[in-house]
Amino acid sequence: MKNKPTKPELLLPAGNPETFHAAIEGGADAVYLGLKQFNARERADNFTYQQLLALLDEAENHQLKVYLTLNTVIKNKELSTLIDTLYTLSQTKISAIIIQDWGVYFLIKKFFPNLKIHGSTQMGNHNSPGAIFSEELGFERVIFAREMMEQEIQTITKKSNIDIEMFIHGALCYSFSGMCLFSSYLGGKGANRGMCMQPCRRMYNDKGPKRYIFSLKDNQLINFIPKIKEMGIASLKVEGRLKPAEYVYQVAKAYRLAIDHPDRVDEAKKMLNDDLGRAKTAYFFGKDVKNAITENPTTGKYVGNVISVDERCFSIHTNEKLQQGNRLWIRSPKGINRSAIKIKSIKETEDNQLEIHGNVEGIQKGDQVYLANFRQQKFTDTLQLTNKEIETQLPKVEKDKILQSLGKNKDLNKNQIFLRIDSIKWLKKVPLQEIDNLILNLPEKEWKELDVNTYLLKKNAHKIIFELPKFIPEEKIDFYKNLFRRFKETGYKSFMISHLSQKKIIPEDSIIAANENVYAFNDAAIHLLNSQNIKLFCYPQENDMDNFFSVKNKKGIVPVYFYPELFYSRMPVKIENEFQQFTDDKNYVFQKIVKNGITIVIPKNPVSLTQYKSKIEAKGFGRYLIDVSYEKPSDKRLNTIIGRLKDSKQIQPSTTFNFKKGLT
Repeated sequence: MKNKPTKPELLLPAGNPETFHAAIEGGADAVYLGLKQFNARERADNFTYQQLLALLDEAENHQLKVYLTLNTVIKNKELSTLIDTLYTLSQTKISAIIIQDWGVYFLIKKFFPNLKIHGSTQMGNHNSPGAIFSEELGFERVIFAREMMEQEIQTITKKSNIDIEMFIHGALCYSFSGMCLFSSYLGGKGANRGMCMQPCRRMYNDKGPKRYIFSLKDNQLINFIPKIKEMGIASLKVEGRLKPAEYVYQVAKAYRLAIDHPDRVDEAKKMLNDDLGRAKTAYFFGKDVKNAITENPTTGKYVGNVISVDERCFSIHTNEKLQQGNRLWIRSPKGINRSAIKIKSIKETEDNQLEIHGNVEGIQKGDQVYLANFRQQKFTDTLQLTNKEIETQLPKVEKDKILQSLGKNKDLNKNQIFLRIDSIKWLKKVPLQEIDNLILNLPEKEWKELDVNTYLLKKNAHKIIFELPKFIPEEKIDFYKNLFRRFKETGYKSFMISHLSQKKIIPEDSIIAANENVYAFNDAAIHLLNSQNIKLFCYPQENDMDNFFSVKNKKGIVPVYFYPELFYSRMPVKIENEFQQFTDDKNYVFQKIVKNGITIVIPKNPVSLTQYKSKIEAKGFGRYLIDVSYEKPSDKRLNTIIGRLKDSKQIQPSTTFNFKKGLT
């Protein structure tokens, strides 16, 4: 049994050199940061290789650990660059690499084993099977979902030996990290690619005026630090690689005080009043879910409203001491973020107003003004670059050898139809003679009602695949273990997992398939799944045509009809109409559904790629997934979809998601 740490590591974000130095001054034990690519905060400044080398030297002088984020899913064409990146990092003293993609895991373990690996929160770990499985695969640490409850984390720390990292402060995504497709769906800017456009921070219309339905307050667990220390958590993480240095410094100081002196938590909490974030919530850990939604998603400290505007400046009345160099957020009372400005000069007028000079384009009378930073250049914003040389490209012969080892081209040379249903009401509607496999993904209540001994199911047992949900709370693990064990004992052999660690829930000697949530985005990830004895796998729903056609292994299952789960969240929200529908600013319609206590948002219209069937088949693929989850059971509808697939015709109304327009 591994000894649990007596004092957790304090881990701060470093989006640029200035925030790195702010973290050091604030008392951080470690920082996490990204390179110019392959990280989940592409909008941060991030670091070059030469900056990283200089930063690592300085970090070593301060006994500071440095973790590098490579936590996005990787396109096939990017594998060559990724290999060079891993080769370069393997020559450094980086403390660990934070990853999401199973392909990145495979390449590190196989070819760059000196690199330590942390499982990003985007890997979706949320229970003890996730922790134990990660430990077995050689991960040094897992970063758990923000939606975890105190008791769940306590149980997991007792059942597993792996280091656990948890978020204690900063912004919250509405959806589980790694399971959000909303940004990707709206404009091809994938959250899993580090390009999230923050759809949960937008206003929507469900009945009457537009409002913020999904925008969460910021996480703050300062009150729970004494309790968290007792739980043996290895690392306490602060979110914020897009935040200014003042934020990093102030938050680091507060949590440093709380960790070192638990009796001074109240004092530390007061220091967080000026973190310039949103209103705060203790979220699921602190049982503070009811009031976790905010009507004001703007970060910063509110300082007043615009009184007047001219072509050079605007005026406000405020008690806040603003100064030249401060950055301000300007926000419309209607919820539209107009602009961010930097104060060029400031002047106090005779009537106690402040006249602020800067870029006033788009600013209107009545707009709300928020202070985004306190002062300019308080921390060193440069790094002392060294003359160290580092090889940034693996020799071509060696790299080609790695790429070739990821498998040979494998065409399927046959057609198979997989059908997913989400209700036992579909069973009498399914033309089993027309499909090759039937995937059952039922809510918990219907699992309890399902009779697997009926003649219909027993006769077609070889076609039946039972599927696990994406989120299984700790208290439900035994339910699914016992359920699927009973199915296996009854004669069923095939099961589908939504997370690779769910192999620990499936009965031994089963046929295991992996669904779209186990990202098979590139040849390396697919190779890893094969090595894990995954007999069938699905290509991701948010895939685009170029990346999809580039994979060597064509034996996966292609989603050709489905309603993508844009938000998948433990956080309940209220929609103010009987149809549970809402619209965005482009009048696209979405619907909220609750399944197993999880809030799911889907678009009104499905995604249909059935019209590409001939083209897909010509490229060597042949397994097709029709997913009628979220549709009313109808044999007529099902026959129409199957017919359109066979004829390579589109189903209308529908969209093509990223398949045609591309994924950034």
